[in-house]
Amino acid sequence: MRALILAAGRGKRMGHLTAERPKPLITLAGKAMIVHHIERLRAVGITEIVINLAYRGDQIRALLDNGQAYGVTIAYSAEPDLALDTGGGIYRALHLLGDEAFAVVNSDLWTDFDFSTLRAPAGDAHLVLVPNPPHNRDGDFTLVDGKITIAGGPRATFAGIGVYRAALFKASQPSRFALAPLLRAAAARDRVSGELFRGIWIDVGTEERLNLAKQFAAPRQKRPNLV
Repeated sequence: MRALILAAGRGKRMGHLTAERPKPLITLAGKAMIVHHIERLRAVGITEIVINLAYRGDQIRALLDNGQAYGVTIAYSAEPDLALDTGGGIYRALHLLGDEAFAVVNSDLWTDFDFSTLRAPAGDAHLVLVPNPPHNRDGDFTLVDGKITIAGGPRATFAGIGVYRAALFKASQPSRFALAPLLRAAAARDRVSGELFRGIWIDVGTEERLNLAKQFAAPRQKRPNLV
């Protein structure tokens, strides 16, 4: 299985921290966030990695190069200065991801999710969900018996981790577009499975949440409780 790490976002909510560098290069536990993902993917045998680039992507490319220093092979999917959003970014990278199902991971996460559990979905997509954090109380998707459904019911938050097939994008065109509408349309056809992950997961989208992630990246005895 290949993996796509989404690293094209501007990171505007991080303020001064991303004024001169892309968010994936913010440091946690002595390493850029994106390096943690690369190392964890490599540890479970995923060594062919694609990274999409937009805002200050040259800095990411300069650090990672072809991936050899990290024991992986990295290909890059360059986007315009205005990133293509999640759906458009994945679509643009499809030609680099091969014919099999592929994993997609947001670069701005701190999590202990076990990537070795990711498998090719029976349908078009498999999503990892988490209990709703304070910044997303309403959630994103309803999960019932391992399936994402558009029926009413409590919703959980999409974790920014999933496995997809190219078929999910077969009706798409090269453009800027969101991923969620495609997933909801596929869910209406019973083509999206899911799971609920209850471990450590932090969307490092603000400086406040970055500081929380730094606490979890500290030695275990200093970690806070995640509520």
